[in-house]
Amino acid sequence: MTAYDTILYAVEGGIARLTLNRPDKLNSFTVQMHEEVRDALDRTAADESARCLLLTGAGRGFCAGQDLSDRAVDPNDPDAAAPDLGESLEQRYNPLVRRIAGLDKPAVCAVNGVAAGAGANLALACDIVIAARSASFIQAFCKIGLIPDSGGTWSLPRRVGLARAKGLALLGDKLPAEQAEAWGLIWKAVADEALADEAGRIAAQLAAGPTKGLGLIKQALNQSFDNDLDAQLDLERDLQREAGRTEDYREGVRAFMEKRAPRFVGR
Repeated sequence: MTAYDTILYAVEGGIARLTLNRPDKLNSFTVQMHEEVRDALDRTAADESARCLLLTGAGRGFCAGQDLSDRAVDPNDPDAAAPDLGESLEQRYNPLVRRIAGLDKPAVCAVNGVAAGAGANLALACDIVIAARSASFIQAFCKIGLIPDSGGTWSLPRRVGLARAKGLALLGDKLPAEQAEAWGLIWKAVADEALADEAGRIAAQLAAGPTKGLGLIKQALNQSFDNDLDAQLDLERDLQREAGRTEDYREGVRAFMEKRAPRFVGR
């Protein structure tokens, strides 16, 4: 296990497990946490033995978003310099979301408690999101006069539609995990005591899968929102050509013909 101060990280059985580890602060982000998460994600991307990312949080919450004390402004001092929140997004949150969404391997998020603000949208940057039934998602930005960031204004309307996205963003109401599942915001909600096992099962299944092909599936689905049908058909052609040249495609065909389970190697 690599030593960090604000996260836990280890690769085992093909799964890169990244745990946000500031439980006393509901795993809210500081500059240091950003730096450590960035390093862990770089390791995940570069490590061929890491064939799936599993992201979760320590303690009773997944992530409360930004630790406001890390960039505090004195509300009683009208002359206090306001932080450049655009710079914070440009330098930290946007690269974080792009890194997760752009991983050429699957990313699973296990939401073990409240996911608020940027924490909610960090979870939604992952490919498969499962949550404990006691967990909730809160677009808390409106409570302090901000807009949803970290990809929230992109992911919310695409997952739940514009009407629900506006309700969540403008009202900042808590969305329970089971409602999030019913709305299509996440993959599924499970009993609290089953979350770790279910997340591990899904991550293990993905880690044993055809990693290159799974990465191409991510790419095709993500780009579909920006393509018309003709462009998407051309993209499918190009990505299928690439997938058909992998070792895992050959193994998949062999296994099918031999009526056995495939043994994918991730290439």
